[in-house]
Amino acid sequence: MTWAGGTFGSSATCVLAPNANFMTLDGTNTWVLSSGSQSMVIDPGPAIESHLEAISAVGGDVVGVLLTHHHADHSEAARTFAERHGCGVRALDPACRLGSEGLAGGDVVTVGELEVHVLATPGHTADSLSFVVPSESAVLTGDTVLGRGTTVVAHPDGSLGAYLDSLDRLHALCSAQGITSIWPGHGPVIDDALGALDHYIAHRRTRLDQVRDALRTLHARARDGEPFPHEDLPRAIVEIVYADVDPVLWGAAELSVRAQLAHLTDARA
Repeated sequence: MTWAGGTFGSSATCVLAPNANFMTLDGTNTWVLSSGSQSMVIDPGPAIESHLEAISAVGGDVVGVLLTHHHADHSEAARTFAERHGCGVRALDPACRLGSEGLAGGDVVTVGELEVHVLATPGHTADSLSFVVPSESAVLTGDTVLGRGTTVVAHPDGSLGAYLDSLDRLHALCSAQGITSIWPGHGPVIDDALGALDHYIAHRRTRLDQVRDALRTLHARARDGEPFPHEDLPRAIVEIVYADVDPVLWGAAELSVRAQLAHLTDARA
């Protein structure tokens, strides 16, 4: 599916950054939420001048910048972009902020008559946030839920336990508040929020079972005389669990496996 951004609902425009690669999919989605003549920009993305100009052309009177998390493909241009527009940058991570205002779960940010409700969704990173737009029945998920494929929970900043809790929290919120659309940080808009979250939760549970099975396989090989790969255990598990995945993605998969192993260790403690 080709994804190029566009306009969604009555208030949102997705400006796609030209930074496509195997991790960012089609590129980073920069979201511009507008009400009247004012707008709020979420995740200005990479410091690519043509992209910043495109955001400004859509945003007009930008009164603030919000960040879903600190990764550079979402946050690199935030300070530069905000300074151009004379506004602040609000984020959970103090290192990403411009101005005195932070951002945390439970906060409500307004632009004109539009309300944006902040939901803490750690897991992909410790500082990951999602933004609920009740009037659009939509939630912006950053990298917590992607429009295509699944996200990386990168140990040690990422935590699988926290991520699973965040998926459950998103599912409960979407169910209780009638949120139907997911506006992700990468990839196309999802029109079935609950279906996507069901898939994400089931996928993570399946991967955990596969990691457990891989550990059993490696222990069985050790009993048969093959050395147990203590130092290279995450890579050995990747080679079993992700054998059908393009090896170019194995580095990212190894980060997720490290998070899965940490989660299993914590569960046994």
